[in-house]
Amino acid sequence: MSSPSVAAVDFLRSVFSSGLQDNAETDRPVVTLTFAQSLDAKIAGKGGRQLLLSCPESMLMTHWLRSMHDAILVGIGTALNDNPQLNTRLIPEVSRPSKLPRPIILDAHLRLPIDCKLLSNFRQGKGLQPWVFCSSSDFPEMSNRKSALLEAGAVIFNVSCENGFLSIPQVLEGLFNQGIRSLMVEGGATVPTLQHIRTALMGKDTVTAVRIPRSQ
Repeated sequence: MSSPSVAAVDFLRSVFSSGLQDNAETDRPVVTLTFAQSLDAKIAGKGGRQLLLSCPESMLMTHWLRSMHDAILVGIGTALNDNPQLNTRLIPEVSRPSKLPRPIILDAHLRLPIDCKLLSNFRQGKGLQPWVFCSSSDFPEMSNRKSALLEAGAVIFNVSCENGFLSIPQVLEGLFNQGIRSLMVEGGATVPTLQHIRTALMGKDTVTAVRIPRSQ
């Protein structure tokens, strides 16, 4: 019987054997949406509170899936609630790919804490430099927050807003221009369901949705 690690990576390779190839017909990366979901279709607790929905096997599968993408994107809600690291640390060291995914945060008002794990890992040489996409509009305290995040190690990109949300087409085009060809989206309900699926329905991107179930 194969180990959980081998089983996870074999499964993912079978699913993504051709799905993450560079698409020369578009100027945006291939997008994979991932989420853990309870039996009653919930992906977070009341008020966006973090719930433990994933088991060790599905968490390992998520880390293998991360290793197969150029970048991992979360919204600021997930960044604040979960303080994620967005790396591949659960993959056994002997099998872990040397290439790390780039952490991407959608943060319109630059609320990302300067002491978050993403920035701390970068400063300690344990992760890639986080890229933060924010609104191009001016908000109170925006300048001070931007200066603090830049000093902490973040790279900040400005995009416009559409209906109160950062422009996902601009984000995807910006990522593509920076060399990102495959993007994995993790996190809460707002980022995957409202933004990327809407874009996918417009036929602009290649999108794969992966539901990570909880094992019994």
